[in-house]
Amino acid sequence: MFKKTFLKNGLRIITAPMEGTQTVTVLVLVGTGSKYETKEINGLSHFLEHMFFKGTKKRPNTLALAETLDRVGGEYNAFTSQEMTGYWTKVDAGHLDLALDWVSDIFLNSKLKEKEIEKERGVILEELNMYLDTPIKYVGDLWTDLLYGDQPAGWRVIGTKEAIKSVKRPWFVNYLKEHYLAKNTLITVAGKIDSNDTIKKIEKYFSKIKLGQPKTKLKVKEKQSRPEVLVHYKKTDQTHLYLGVRGYNIFHPDKYALGILATILGGYMSSRLWIRVREREGLGYYIRTGAETDTDSGYLATRAGIDNQRVDRAIKLILDEYKRIREKKVGLQELKKAKDNIKGGTLLEMESSDAQASFFAGQEILTKEILTLEEKFAKIDKVTSDDILRVAKDIFRPEKLNLALIGPFKDKRRFENILGL
Repeated sequence: MFKKTFLKNGLRIITAPMEGTQTVTVLVLVGTGSKYETKEINGLSHFLEHMFFKGTKKRPNTLALAETLDRVGGEYNAFTSQEMTGYWTKVDAGHLDLALDWVSDIFLNSKLKEKEIEKERGVILEELNMYLDTPIKYVGDLWTDLLYGDQPAGWRVIGTKEAIKSVKRPWFVNYLKEHYLAKNTLITVAGKIDSNDTIKKIEKYFSKIKLGQPKTKLKVKEKQSRPEVLVHYKKTDQTHLYLGVRGYNIFHPDKYALGILATILGGYMSSRLWIRVREREGLGYYIRTGAETDTDSGYLATRAGIDNQRVDRAIKLILDEYKRIREKKVGLQELKKAKDNIKGGTLLEMESSDAQASFFAGQEILTKEILTLEEKFAKIDKVTSDDILRVAKDIFRPEKLNLALIGPFKDKRRFENILGL
């Protein structure tokens, strides 16, 4: 299904040929993100990602960069997270060389002009304002702030207004030297390709990638001894909340059980929380439970948008479902449904070349190990009802419980009372 290649300079390449597709996706991932930042440069990873679309010597401005792929109907974008930054394009397979030339150009040759930095500073500040004005998004930042506080894992990926306003061009240059290196970069190409030919092309287009030892990040500090609550006052028509617990990192053997547990609670429309909170009591429009696993941290959380007048009731119902799954073993039929849902959804996603690229690249950049679909599904199939119960008993404990919410509330004491404080 895939081939992993190491070049002499340390650059990693994954090629994933696919049958039945006429497209190809090129994804370049760098093992850096907001967790690798200091307070002074918080948001720089994301800011730099923006700057890669502002012009190179070959394509001197945004228009020239965009037109290159627009002319062939290509899709392209970039993203920044806490632990990785990615640049990708998806095109007709006949334009693979164009895609590689374009991605390598922005990756290796972006000019980072001072006047463009000044202009983009305003764009990013408005992007931040958009997030702050969008409770359904902003509550996620409050959640990580509540969990991790004043350390990189607790800071916003987009950064603070102060840092965005003060960042200078030399900081970008230095950041590139510390992180955008061959040993810290992974290039994945999936779709209608020949692996050997594609590897040769990548060697050519990325021959000028910088060498060096990438800078490491601070380890996340997990510290909690009682339930914690964070309330952000905002005059809203709906309360947006995250309610959950600390969980496991990506290397933990119980991460598959954790994922299945989250799916049973709130992973689909027939899940326990969806039926109880939305369908039976009509407390809100959306409710979802998910598990996040990073290299040195993880959590399970339910997020929901709830009627302001009945938010207390919704919180109690979520806690009740946490308690129920902690005390009573999940039935075999419900367990099978969750497993089949995860596997079926994964298979549907994997029909596209961009999903295949992300599937392989995400594993490699974070764990340096790639499991095939069959290997992942085998691990999912091994999870038993006893495993679910054991994990539920481990994570659903008062000292791991956290609630972050945005709504028209100024006194958090009422919510602390619900959590038993």
